[in-house]
Amino acid sequence: MTTPKRPKTVPMPSKEEVLEFIRSQPGRIGKRELARAFNLKGADKIGLKAILKELEGGGQIQRGAHRRFARPGALPEVAVVEIVGTDTDGELIGRPLAWEEEGRPPRIFMAPWRKGEVVAGVGDRVLTKLRRIKDDTYEGRPIRIVGEARARVLGVFVAMPDGSGRVQPTSRKEKSDYNVPRGETGGAEEGELVLCDLLPGRFYGLRQVAVKERLGRMGAPKSVSLVAIHANDIPFTFPDEVMAQAEAAGAATMEHRLDLRPIPLVTIDGEDARDFDDAVFAEPDQDASNPGGWHCIVAIADVSWYVRPGDALDREAYKRGNSVYFPDRVVPMLPEQLSNGWCSLRPNEDRGCLAVHFWLDKDGNKKRHKFVRAMMRSAARLTYTQVQEAHDGRPDDLTGPLLEPVIKPLYAAWHALFAARARRGVLELDIPERKVDISPDGRVLGIKPRPRFDSHRLIEDFMIQANVCAAEELERVHKPCMYRVHDQPSIEKLDSLREFLSSMDLSLPKGQVLKPGQFNLILEKVKDTPNETLVNEVVLRSQAQAAYSPENLGHFGLGLARYAHFTSPIRRYADLLVHRALVSGLRLGDGGLPPDCLPDFPEWGEHISATERRAATAEREAVDRYVTAFLADRVGASFQAKVSGVTRFGLFVSLLETGADGLVPVSTLPEDFYEHDEVHHALIGKRTRRQFQLGQLLDVVLHEANQLTGSMLFRLEESEPARPGGARPRARLAKPETKGGKGGFRGRGRR
Repeated sequence: MTTPKRPKTVPMPSKEEVLEFIRSQPGRIGKRELARAFNLKGADKIGLKAILKELEGGGQIQRGAHRRFARPGALPEVAVVEIVGTDTDGELIGRPLAWEEEGRPPRIFMAPWRKGEVVAGVGDRVLTKLRRIKDDTYEGRPIRIVGEARARVLGVFVAMPDGSGRVQPTSRKEKSDYNVPRGETGGAEEGELVLCDLLPGRFYGLRQVAVKERLGRMGAPKSVSLVAIHANDIPFTFPDEVMAQAEAAGAATMEHRLDLRPIPLVTIDGEDARDFDDAVFAEPDQDASNPGGWHCIVAIADVSWYVRPGDALDREAYKRGNSVYFPDRVVPMLPEQLSNGWCSLRPNEDRGCLAVHFWLDKDGNKKRHKFVRAMMRSAARLTYTQVQEAHDGRPDDLTGPLLEPVIKPLYAAWHALFAARARRGVLELDIPERKVDISPDGRVLGIKPRPRFDSHRLIEDFMIQANVCAAEELERVHKPCMYRVHDQPSIEKLDSLREFLSSMDLSLPKGQVLKPGQFNLILEKVKDTPNETLVNEVVLRSQAQAAYSPENLGHFGLGLARYAHFTSPIRRYADLLVHRALVSGLRLGDGGLPPDCLPDFPEWGEHISATERRAATAEREAVDRYVTAFLADRVGASFQAKVSGVTRFGLFVSLLETGADGLVPVSTLPEDFYEHDEVHHALIGKRTRRQFQLGQLLDVVLHEANQLTGSMLFRLEESEPARPGGARPRARLAKPETKGGKGGFRGRGRR
């Protein structure tokens, strides 16, 4: 530990000095060591304790075991590390098993094992002594293996002449095949997707597995989503008791319900939607004291009537946490009898609902709201495209009769809501979403950005207002609420963002309450400039991750003090909890929260936040595999791409044509030694000073498309071609410096 030089009689160190010293240490540090470092004695230690308490309360430092402090996200000196893969030199890379911070965990380079020790492999859990090299990079020295690799392996079976086999794993994190001994193949045939159990022992260094389940041929229709489902342990078949309960469901009764059937509520969804859980309506407010105001209704399927706390449906819905959407299928949270039946607001059919009325003034400010349990009948199932076309003067046979009484009032009320949204200041990061078109036989027909109309924004803003009403109502009736929270960016991320922006003569205010509008001002300044994409990407990466919690932290991105998900109980368990709380708090009949459930809310919030992240990962992996399959026959073709990520080992790029993602390994960059500049999100050549930066446009050539893992490799169009025989040059990792210097790679592209 390096002790700062100070005179014998010193004043109390400032908060900034203490913070800087803690951040400079390779591990955690205790109060006694801090006092010694700053030569503090006696009563001075009380002042130090106050500084530490203030820094901890502000999130600038984090207290660990034995009251030892470090920067937020710092790892302890000894921790269990999971081996997740290897670098391009074959060295093991790990991640901390217990990681609860936002963002990506630090990267851990595992030091070589001593002679005679048992060697760990990908998937193993290792008790490790850690030493920080720089902010997000650690060196790990293994102590002992504490857990074997995961018990199940998903991969493609390869038959061997002697009756044994090999399994090529579908996970891109796993670099080695698995051996299948004779008698353990389960009858699997060449090219089949198989689920295997890990067996003890190794064969020529390969781990051994036994085939337990055959899932069909890789490349067959729906095999892509099957891989994502199994790889992420997503439940996709319903137990018999769950199906029996769903099949026994019937129409909701009118007990405790108001009759909203005369009101022409309509559902507005995408063309490929199968479940309709929200309907909307708007009309001018008839109250003379609210000239130019609006009366709006958002009606949501009454899932709480059918799914009661603790029953079979509830247990399975909680286990799943949410529905998962793939290009070729949906893995629903609830069985189809409910998700596409009794809980789907089908047109011209009576459906139970929980509805919120809210009244707006002419400027879009909410004056009041009221929740009711009701019976409704959807007047029409509309699509975003239909509604936008009708509003733009091109109605069809369905939207024509609805244009004046329904569609125009909805847009007029939305314009008021949108004006209020603009005044409130919402973080306006409109990230394009890819849509994969799949044929009935499983072929990818095309990939294109999903269109974004005003009709999408209309529904989004109506749903946001309904969600705000739900959170406010639960606070009013003193019932537990599962908030949708989005915290402010962390101090460390803001410091990094400010440093980056300063290089472009942009600034983010410091020392005041941060609001989304301040980010929007920065985005507006770079709009239509060469740096627009880069700044948008960096601002996005600085944001915290949204989650579910019974503790209200507000929603920073939407600029809201309180917010809860209420509008999709068919597909999100969080919304079902909010419905139950409203039913209990407003005494709307059966299906409310169980008594004394408040202590369970923190655990429920953590669980459904985790299932949400699991679903997002699976959906992204499936899209990546479909895109890779679509481009597999275009190896060697040139594309224009945007740099979407910068790492020590290369550039992640996103193709402008399809949004497909892949890696340009640093080994293929023009010959130089490249340093990773984390602040400016760039790789910079040490000799040539050539720079590759986030958001930069590049011409790239597709070099490899691995349909098994869904990964693609690119090289710069100007780089030298692949070596004869298809071999790729391997990157040389510059070993991390021992005193926190920058790590880098040597490019081996064109000489």
